[in-house]
Amino acid sequence: MMHYNELVPAQASALVSHADRLRLAVAAYLARFKGTSRDHADSDLRCYLAWCAEQGLDPFLARRPHLELYIRWTQEVRRFKPPAVSRRFSVTAGFYRTCVIDGVLEHSPAEYVRRPAVPAESPALGFTHLQFEALLTAARQSANRNDFALVAMLGLLGLRIFQATGADISDLGEEHGHRVMRVCGKGGKVVLIPLPPAVGRAIDRAADDRGSGPVLLNSHGTRMDRHAATRRLRRLAETAGIRIARTHPHMLRHTFVTTSFDAGVDLRDVQIAARHADPRTTMRYDRARKNLDRHPTTSSLPTWPPAPDHLPA
Repeated sequence: MMHYNELVPAQASALVSHADRLRLAVAAYLARFKGTSRDHADSDLRCYLAWCAEQGLDPFLARRPHLELYIRWTQEVRRFKPPAVSRRFSVTAGFYRTCVIDGVLEHSPAEYVRRPAVPAESPALGFTHLQFEALLTAARQSANRNDFALVAMLGLLGLRIFQATGADISDLGEEHGHRVMRVCGKGGKVVLIPLPPAVGRAIDRAADDRGSGPVLLNSHGTRMDRHAATRRLRRLAETAGIRIARTHPHMLRHTFVTTSFDAGVDLRDVQIAARHADPRTTMRYDRARKNLDRHPTTSSLPTWPPAPDHLPA
């Protein structure tokens, strides 16, 4: 992967000053993020800058047609799905917006770029009720005590994978008679999540009388990362007889949302539990909207007079 100081304009008289200018603009944009959000923004911006380097294009001289070609490249060459293309381009647009704010550019070339339409429903589905039950059983019976804690934290608490792997034993506590876990979400927001008894027992088993350190450990006894968690989850799915092409941790978060909807939990409560800023994000997870039994026309009472038993001859 290229470095920012390697990207220079195709025609430039002062290469060093230009590299410093680009590096400063990138740093100014990334300074608006922190934690994993910064890492993701950095990765997405590097993708765009690497494409500019391959095309011999100075990012400060890019125009709207260039960005349209970049979107086409992400779709046809990199084979990114519409949500991934939209997310990556939002980082590029944010970078140019910051350049305009800082006076580096007069206007943003990304302002009128047409972005791919993101479907209203998430294409990724969680596990079914039976699959989730089988996965929980396999995790509970696993010799690795971290497996059950991993599946419980993702599927019963709805944590994101970085929140589960980043949880420490010191984050556990009590609040108003409830056992809770302190979780740091996107944007550095800290929330307290009540632990159901089953999840609390799974975490205690994984902690194994340790007084400090991470809750989830890998096979080497160090903090589990998302890659190790994905491997553990796929092994558990195989043990449980779940045949899914690409099992990944976020499927358990989908499962948490969809099972909450199926249990009749209100949208606002599910949104708060999933820690979504926008309820439309929560609704994208609700695959049960396709269920005709939940459609208002099949569940509401008729508002017209019933048909007579005998029609006149």
